[in-house]
Amino acid sequence: MQRVMIVGQPGSGKSTLARQIGARVGLPVVHIDLIHWQDGWVERTREEKTRLCNEVEARDAWVFEGGHSATWPNRMARADHLIWLDLPLPLRLWRVIARNVRGWGKSRPDLPEGCPERLDMLPGFLKFVWTTRNSSRDRGAELMASAPPTCRVIRLNSKAEIADFLRALPVAHKN
Repeated sequence: MQRVMIVGQPGSGKSTLARQIGARVGLPVVHIDLIHWQDGWVERTREEKTRLCNEVEARDAWVFEGGHSATWPNRMARADHLIWLDLPLPLRLWRVIARNVRGWGKSRPDLPEGCPERLDMLPGFLKFVWTTRNSSRDRGAELMASAPPTCRVIRLNSKAEIADFLRALPVAHKN
């Protein structure tokens, strides 16, 4: 396990799983939101996001979670594991609301420092989660089906499946 690609819809736990895998097996973790956003919730250009994703994908080792689907084919070609978090919509909506309220006024570790959770952004984000619920699942299924034979494909549908997956991972030895 050297290059792990994690995808899933908002609130599925991509960032958390990425941190857990990275800590467990000793791989560096990259969050797409750190590439997508700059301080102050300023979105980078598509070209800059693509360039930054390509730089990460070229590294020898990573756990890379999140979108910018324009770079998924290249990322998947380099990945030895593709994990799709396909959790139920009600759980994901609850997680999005909870993290926003719990983290109000603070930046999450997977976001730039100048991007605090803002309650005024929540309705629009919830609408996005709702309106993309079917198309995002379809894209996840298509991605899984298109994985090269060199990439182990894993679909996790519940918190219990995620916990079982993590328990089965080898533990990195620290020197």
